[in-house]
Amino acid sequence: MNPEPSLYARIGGQPTIDRIARCFYARMETMPEAAAVRAMHRMGLDQAEERLRAFLSGFLGGPDLYRSRYGEPMMRRRHLPFPIGPAERDAWLACMARSLDEALEHPALRQEVFASIAQFADHMRNRDGRAPSMPRTGPTPS
Repeated sequence: MNPEPSLYARIGGQPTIDRIARCFYARMETMPEAAAVRAMHRMGLDQAEERLRAFLSGFLGGPDLYRSRYGEPMMRRRHLPFPIGPAERDAWLACMARSLDEALEHPALRQEVFASIAQFADHMRNRDGRAPSMPRTGPTPS
């Protein structure tokens, strides 16, 4: 049996990752709702974009570029100094959603990548606030 190809392979590999990262940081610079998140970046956008490319490569099942270049990812630990609550998560995800809209033509792939990234982004929260919940279906408990 052949295992299903990774998300990395299904989206087109590193050229698509590069496009996502480029679009993402363009959105960070231009979307007013991302200004607070953008201000948290201590490094230049070129360096931040390169790190995002490396991270997304391994995160989506491609080469583990982040680890080979920067060491263990430990992303939650690396982001602890920054206040990340629901508003920051949502602003970051808004940039990512627009980036995926630009970089990925296939809606089902876009949704699959976004779902993985959204779960990761919610894990990065380190301030109070509840995770978004799915709407209830069926009868409400009395």
